[in-house]
Amino acid sequence: MVDTRRDPGARDRDDDPSARYDVAVVGAGIVGLAVARELVTRRPGIRLAVLEREGRVGVHQTGHNSGVVHSGVYYRPGSLKARLCTTGAALMYEYCDEHGIYYERCGKLIVALSERELAGLDELEARGRANGVPGLRRVRASEIAEIEPGCRGLAALHSPATGIVDYSAVARALERELGDAGVEFHFGRTVEGVERGGRTAVVRTSRGEMRARFVVGCAGLWSDRLAVASGAGADPRIVPFRGAYLTLRDHVEPVVRGLVYPVPDPDLPFLGVHVTRHVDGRVTLGPTALLVLARDAYALRHVRARDAWETLRWPGSWRMARTYWRSGVDEVRTAASRRRLVDAAARYVPAVADVGVRPGGSSGVRAQALRRDGRLEDDFVLAETPGTFHVRNAPSPAATSSLALALELVDRITASSGWRDAGLD
Repeated sequence: MVDTRRDPGARDRDDDPSARYDVAVVGAGIVGLAVARELVTRRPGIRLAVLEREGRVGVHQTGHNSGVVHSGVYYRPGSLKARLCTTGAALMYEYCDEHGIYYERCGKLIVALSERELAGLDELEARGRANGVPGLRRVRASEIAEIEPGCRGLAALHSPATGIVDYSAVARALERELGDAGVEFHFGRTVEGVERGGRTAVVRTSRGEMRARFVVGCAGLWSDRLAVASGAGADPRIVPFRGAYLTLRDHVEPVVRGLVYPVPDPDLPFLGVHVTRHVDGRVTLGPTALLVLARDAYALRHVRARDAWETLRWPGSWRMARTYWRSGVDEVRTAASRRRLVDAAARYVPAVADVGVRPGGSSGVRAQALRRDGRLEDDFVLAETPGTFHVRNAPSPAATSSLALALELVDRITASSGWRDAGLD
């Protein structure tokens, strides 16, 4: 829980310029770890702490995503996502090579099944080319089976640079690298407030106060609360969307060689039900995209009163519901029916209907920024408050883009007045 109350005596107490840390990074997901790495790379000897509410790195979005290294096809040219995804993918592959982390450039097909989806495929092709996606090409129906023998469609885009990796393994490698550089990790500390006074920030946590000259917020599902507690406005608000996946049973012949995606709904920042191969050999179907009432609702019935209240009282939630209620009804039906999820994937990979799925499944929760006017924010959102910088929206492809996003963020941090005011320039 983030406490937004201010201590009237904080300014006098904080006027002491000696802080225990130069920088505190809040959040040990892959983005927070990448930002910490970039800071210590540029500023050897910097006193840096990483604060994390959980007991280890990469617990939430980093540890529950699809493991895809995206190539940059989907994103609006000129956006941060477009610029940072393509660069970030190249940096991610380089990092994995340097640290012995297994990955595959297995490629992705985005498949159109009907004439009405061809316009969407055209738009994705134009975006991909504008974004410099390596090797992107249009594929005719007769060529689809050459790439994915079990796939069918009217036309497709093939992105050979798209890959798969275990982002939890990347996060652990970053943790080791940071530890070797002298970075201190503080696990089990929920940040409850940030108070600025003079050249120092007091970071109030569930286990006491910590002092730092500058604070970087990479709090993922809780990023809006940290930003507001540091003096930022309430817009945008994080609303949690749960994505559920089914795992196919083991099969003698591989169902897919790589990744197969549908043409997504252009009005939503979600990519639809896709067939994903993972580095451990699993093949999953999903995800759903269901609005839930807890920011850690990995089990569908999990509800947190504060999370539910903040979502339900946010004006954007009701405006979004009025705009997308049909999509919402479809997602509820899909989340409630394994058969609907399998059938959605079987439209373009028919074999998944015959293989069957394992009991259980997996899930993740996406931190989606929602504007007061009901718009789902479809780009990375960075914000500054006195002495603090925040990543307020970092959904997919944040893991792919993490190393490039860290470059961007640290460029902005070190050019900011807050960095200079903290005496760190």
